[in-house]
Amino acid sequence: MPATISSNPHLNLSAHALAVCLGAAVALSVPRPAQAQLSSPVGEGVIPQGSGAGYHSPNSPFAPLAERSDVLPWSLLTAVKTKTDKNRVLPVFSANVQVLNQKNQRVQGFMMPLDPGEKQKHFIVSSVPLTCAFCLPGGPESMVEVRTKTPVRYTLEPVVIEGKFAVLADDPYGLYYRMTDATAVK
Repeated sequence: MPATISSNPHLNLSAHALAVCLGAAVALSVPRPAQAQLSSPVGEGVIPQGSGAGYHSPNSPFAPLAERSDVLPWSLLTAVKTKTDKNRVLPVFSANVQVLNQKNQRVQGFMMPLDPGEKQKHFIVSSVPLTCAFCLPGGPESMVEVRTKTPVRYTLEPVVIEGKFAVLADDPYGLYYRMTDATAVK
């Protein structure tokens, strides 16, 4: 039984589902002994879904995120090394990322709702769009968990969120980043 983090059973289900998804992404990033490998269906040298910065398919109906100078670049957030500690994979952040901890920041990305409904107060922002409701588009370094002050309308288009940014060195759900007291930016 997962640990209860809220008296709201829907929130606990969402947190558990998030933990399962992120746990699978972290498990995929654990080094394994060399084995015969099949060729990648997405092409040579492309990181598979569920790990790394994510893969934005050229066939996607959504345009890649436009470069913006007023948001944290995903190239900074996804440049994370990992280390193995006993049976866990933990992130190792650069000094450029650690300095962002507990400061107000802006992030641009695609919403991944964690609860049903048109408006969301708890969701994931990802560097690439979600292509399947059951597949992670990238690893934990390509996502930011967001908790907003007021609900944000769900959209398939990119969103910009601003709030208190946390760099998570040892999150029980396998997350690397979290934003709280967040608001949507036009």
